[in-house]
Amino acid sequence: MSGPAFEHWRSSLEAWRIPEVILAQAAESPWIHPVELFDVSALDSIPDSPSHQAARAALGHSLLDVGCGGGRAAFACVPPATHVIGVDHQPEMLERFRAMADRRAVTSETILGDWPAVSPQTPLADVVTCHHVFYNVAELAPFVRALSAHARNRVVVELPMHHPLSDLSPWWQHFWQLERPTGPSALDAAECVRSLGFDVQMQTHEPSATPSVVDEDTLVRFMRIRLCLPPSRDHEVREFMRSMEPRSRTNVTLYWDL
Repeated sequence: MSGPAFEHWRSSLEAWRIPEVILAQAAESPWIHPVELFDVSALDSIPDSPSHQAARAALGHSLLDVGCGGGRAAFACVPPATHVIGVDHQPEMLERFRAMADRRAVTSETILGDWPAVSPQTPLADVVTCHHVFYNVAELAPFVRALSAHARNRVVVELPMHHPLSDLSPWWQHFWQLERPTGPSALDAAECVRSLGFDVQMQTHEPSATPSVVDEDTLVRFMRIRLCLPPSRDHEVREFMRSMEPRSRTNVTLYWDL
């Protein structure tokens, strides 16, 4: 199924492509998801959120976390969850996920690969969570259908109100004089899900501040890679990082019952 909502979503994401003239200058791919930024093992507790609350309210004993990273969405629901399933395309993320399951004394399964390609080999669960993944998915209809097909009770999705790379728009302007897009938004995502026939509930919230788990040098390196800059520009990236005022972000919880 396709339609205006999905066409708008797809074309809005397409606008975020980095121009080839800039991408050709990158020493390594800017589309990185550093494992260090997704590790929750250093947290004494995972800050609660409407997304976690919505998932726990529908749980029996099992939870499937798609795009699990280190498992923040899953382990915020332990207990009541006693069995967690993680799907991710990075083996290092799944290693962290299994380690956290061992620490929390719950059973776990992990599936390596991209969703929904690996959905046929993925078990069903009481609740399916998918946090901060939607903006990486151009073909949203099959992705959402596969999430829903794997949930016995509820699907819970969390994403920023606006594209997460919007935070980097001032950086692209400063280093490349490049204007970045503004869409799509979480409202567009909700409209896509509704067009598939699901009764989507939505709640906005400000994410809880959590201490950084990486040092400044590592953050500078990550930012420089994302901006397609060479290592020789690290000092400029550091200076600009220190000059930036903290920016607030609104997150959105979308959930629907099956």
